[in-house]
Amino acid sequence: MKPLPLPVFEALVADALDEVPPDLLALMDNVVVLVEDRNPEEPDLLGIYEGFALTERGWEYGGALPDRIMIYREAICDICETAEEIVEEVTITVVHEIAHHFGIEEERLHELGWG
Repeated sequence: MKPLPLPVFEALVADALDEVPPDLLALMDNVVVLVEDRNPEEPDLLGIYEGFALTERGWEYGGALPDRIMIYREAICDICETAEEIVEEVTITVVHEIAHHFGIEEERLHELGWG
C-alpha cells in the first residue's frame, strides 16, 4: 500500500502507545519513540529498539542519552494492503519494540504472538 502521510502515521503510533497499559508506560524510563521512513541499513525493517533494556541497566546507566524506538513508516506500509492492516501492524511493531525495552527477546515475543 502507498505510504500514509507522515502526520497520519504518527497519529497511529500515538494511538498504539495509548493502548499500552499506563503501568507499563510509567516504567518506560528514558525512551523516545520516533517515526522514520526506513532504516538505511535494513530497508525492510519495521521497527527497532536502540538502547539498554531495563534488565541490562546498572548503576553506571545514569546520564545516558534516551533509548530510541524507531518505527519505519514506508516499510510497514509496504507489507500492508489496507489501512486496517497498517493500524494492526503499527500496534504490533510498537508493542514489539517496547517489549525489547523491558528485556523481552525475539523468541519469547514470537511465542507470545508479537513476532
